Amino acid sequence: MKQTLKNNLLTVEIDSHGAELHSIINNITGQQYLWQGDATYWGRRSPVLFPLVGAVWNGRYRMDGKEFALGQHGFARDMEFSVIEDTPEDEAWFAIEADDSTLVKYPRRFRLEIGYRLQEERIDVMWRVRNLDTEEMAFHIGAHPAFNLPEFDAADSIHGYFLFDSRSIRSELIEEKGCVGEKLVDVCLDDESMFPITASSFDNDALILADRQARRVSLLGKNRTPYLSLLFNAPLVGLWSPVRKNVPFVCIEPWWGRADRIGFEGDFSEREHTNFLAPGETFSASYMIIIENV
Repeated sequence: MKQTLKNNLLTVEIDSHGAELHSIINNITGQQYLWQGDATYWGRRSPVLFPLVGAVWNGRYRMDGKEFALGQHGFARDMEFSVIEDTPEDEAWFAIEADDSTLVKYPRRFRLEIGYRLQEERIDVMWRVRNLDTEEMAFHIGAHPAFNLPEFDAADSIHGYFLFDSRSIRSELIEEKGCVGEKLVDVCLDDESMFPITASSFDNDALILADRQARRVSLLGKNRTPYLSLLFNAPLVGLWSPVRKNVPFVCIEPWWGRADRIGFEGDFSEREHTNFLAPGETFSASYMIIIENV
């Protein structure tokens, strides 16, 4: 089921499957900002990552003294959400709760609510996680929106730019089995704090900026024209495009969590960047998408 939010500038569509942002269209020009999915490159559009961001070492993790199998980025993105009624006119909200299919992968009862609010050129993406269990809940949550590169031409040497609100950026790297190594690399920015997006920018997989190095990441066209921005207060942000495929989209991903370190076999609660909820408590987080060229 699709839900639509619309104003004089933008039309935003959300799919109840995964409560996934499905489309962002400029009402004047018809421009589509969100990657529309193509399994040749990447079949998703903007999945929500829960209760895991990234991969666990060897696809397994420990909780309550037991071992569980869980695929990369968790399971919420593949679940059908119910639509929450009686929401404001400019908002759409969706929810899932733990059931037998989730408890065999993640032994906590929870309620996850995902909301979207459209205000002028801004889209607020909002999350609420409630612990319905009798035990403390350890979890991750993150975003994975993919945005079309404007006027993409695979033959171009530069496809666009990332602009950061910081002049010095260091990245962790995915090094083995989807997990993070110990290496830190400097992300080379030009004099305007921009990083050129090229066919080889993601040859080593995602760039992972930890420790709140950035609170705003903007995507600019190849002529340095502002296109869109993401604002967030996440502890990490990932930048990604499929490895060695020279595709017409990039992802800007605010994360409250991250893949395991290589070789990590401890309890889920000992994983880096993990969030914790006592029974009955609620965790809230959000980020904002700003369309710059409307």
